Amino acid sequence: MLNHRHSLPSLPAGMSSGVLYASNHVCLFLCVFSELRNRSAVFWEGGVGGGYQALLLDEDQGWLLVGGKDYIYLLEPDSLDLPTRTIYWPAAKEHVEHCRLAGKSLETECANFVRLLQPYNKTHIYACGTGAFHPKCNYLHLGHNSEPLFMLSHSEESGQGKCPFSPKESFAAHLTDGELYAGTSVDFMGANAAIFRTTLKGSSQHYIRTEAYDHNWLNGSFFVDSFSIPDTHSADDDKVYFFFKERAVEAGQWDKKVYSRVARVCKNDVGGKRSLINRWTTFLKARLVCSIPGPSGVDTQFDELEDIFVLETKDPQNPTIYGVFSTSSSIFRGSAVCVYSMASIRAAFNGPFAHKEGPDYRWVEYKGRIPYPRPGTCPSETYDALYKSTKDLPDEVVSFMRQHQLMWEPVMPLGGRPVLTWVNAPNLLKRLVVDRVDAEDGPYDVLHVGTDDGKVVKAVSVVKDNWESEEIILEELTVFQQQLYVSSERGLVQLALQRCELYGDGCAECCLARDPYCSWDGQTCSRYFPTSKRKCKIIAFMWKYLDTTVLDAFTNSDLTACGVIPQLFLVLANVRLMLCSRRLGKTLWNAAQSANTCYTVVGWYN
Repeated sequence: MLNHRHSLPSLPAGMSSGVLYASNHVCLFLCVFSELRNRSAVFWEGGVGGGYQALLLDEDQGWLLVGGKDYIYLLEPDSLDLPTRTIYWPAAKEHVEHCRLAGKSLETECANFVRLLQPYNKTHIYACGTGAFHPKCNYLHLGHNSEPLFMLSHSEESGQGKCPFSPKESFAAHLTDGELYAGTSVDFMGANAAIFRTTLKGSSQHYIRTEAYDHNWLNGSFFVDSFSIPDTHSADDDKVYFFFKERAVEAGQWDKKVYSRVARVCKNDVGGKRSLINRWTTFLKARLVCSIPGPSGVDTQFDELEDIFVLETKDPQNPTIYGVFSTSSSIFRGSAVCVYSMASIRAAFNGPFAHKEGPDYRWVEYKGRIPYPRPGTCPSETYDALYKSTKDLPDEVVSFMRQHQLMWEPVMPLGGRPVLTWVNAPNLLKRLVVDRVDAEDGPYDVLHVGTDDGKVVKAVSVVKDNWESEEIILEELTVFQQQLYVSSERGLVQLALQRCELYGDGCAECCLARDPYCSWDGQTCSRYFPTSKRKCKIIAFMWKYLDTTVLDAFTNSDLTACGVIPQLFLVLANVRLMLCSRRLGKTLWNAAQSANTCYTVVGWYN
């Protein structure tokens, strides 16, 4: 399974390498930044109390909001060292006292930990905090001038169903079209989790939610993230997707297996008329599988979803979904990154339903008659103009939806296996951000991954079939003008996405680092900027006094495999080539170590 393990020519101080495994079609390269205090990192130390769990960036206006314990901070993202503007937003004293009497910690729980910062309109941000186990929300006025107003509204709203009670609980929220979709617990003990939609700023319908205390809907769910993704060209078909993990109801009553899920609801769902009143009538969920195929059909499963990143493409209906998973096994400890297409997710929701039947109530594929219109379909003219609202749905459709939320077919990853597997390491992957980069030899999906012990992993995967690569990151982060923002309980750091100077000053070191952000400019390893004027691509170094048979093999096999047969320009005869293309991922210089003189460059013209 191990395809390639990359080590930099010389690792700078503060960097260590981890063990990275890849599938047979993918080459992965990584460096772990365990010490960020260097010239490419800027630390913000202007906060009070810590607890930085929420970030919101506005690239156009040039500000960065940070939510912490009892405070909201306004920063300039490219100048973190400038004075910070703050808003003090504590929990009510009586709620702090009740929290203390309930046995909670005054330092880490009984305060207003800001968990939600979502844009409401061009001038206001919707903010929610835990409020010492009494969640509350408010509108933060920023305005649209060069100097933001930065003030809270005088009236607060209840945060129940919008924000968790505890600063330690996972939750997911997405604000769109004036409505907040949230997957969160709705009680002090955190025992009742639900997916809510709350209409903000007053409406005839206040909320809609999943059914309470029904394990077939949600079963001890831990929410990871949520996104609004259009389904067709009609806005009536738009859906909101939730990603979470939960105890698997289909695994049996006594089996404590945890499965990862993707669920969806229609944005125009208003509940049922006689049944499922103020409840979702379009809620469906499917299992997300991330596993390594094994012998005799026994797969290594990465069951627990840790993070999701939705990478936008030119088609807004079909973004690429990246997920970070970990194992739930007490024997095997590891993490993996899997990639999914929206086509495979939609196929699962359009497939057969799961059903409980028989004397032992086993979960099986439902093979009975499916009512019309198909359960889970949004009311729209795309499918049937007669149904303009979910309240118009036939009773048999609503009754079917009450009993059938789970789909039978799981969602499988692209390629049938992870693109990255992280094992035999002292840490686990936890957070993920993907940045699409135009490198010298084409586009790459570069990932930054954050680990559970505070390290940032930068990995690039080179898929030989379609030439993709990717990269990963830690905690809460946002990409802004080639900067990465990483927050944790204790602080915030700004880290440059490109750190080409770390690869040294040599041509070979820069090329072999295979970082899509960087290229050799003739003098140093520097940031690559795409240009249409560049006609020659650097692909190889020439080494002295080695026979020409290697050159023939290089020309006939490797470049042909790329779909490119370039015109080679030899400066010296009898040479061996060392391949420096990121895409091919291998070298042809088996004996090159004995020849220590790098002479010149071979290239091809586009």
